[in-house]
Amino acid sequence: MKRTVMAFTALAFALFLVSQPVLAHHGFAGRYDEENPVTVTGTVLELQFMNPHSSVVFEVKDAKGNPVRWQAELGSASAMHRGDGWTKDTLKPGDKVTITGPQNKNGLGDMNLSHESKIVMADSGKVIHDSIKADQKPGAPGAGPAAAPAPTAY
Repeated sequence: MKRTVMAFTALAFALFLVSQPVLAHHGFAGRYDEENPVTVTGTVLELQFMNPHSSVVFEVKDAKGNPVRWQAELGSASAMHRGDGWTKDTLKPGDKVTITGPQNKNGLGDMNLSHESKIVMADSGKVIHDSIKADQKPGAPGAGPAAAPAPTAY
């Protein structure tokens, strides 16, 4: 009996050690430049509204006017629906959007919008996603405690 308990304990401990990498979600820090968010305006090519992560594929014009494909990763479809009321039809191909958020440090058109980010419909100015804490109004859904006002640049 004592041997069985020890074997079970050893097996449970081994499974615990092996399972730790599974619990570690993919890293955000170090890959995206959170200190210097970018703002880009482009045309939606596709909304991939799914779990575990949704994404927006859109096209931006570079300095020479050439089209460049960008991708912005969002939270899960269920989280986007709960938090911002999104559906699979929130963004359609051809919609013009302005997106603010951290860009991949490699300089390519890859953004992660799961943290401090904002998406605005460029034609109407309607904000359809805003997780920038400084923009949150106290008492609004998803808003934490009131933050100090952001410094004003002159």
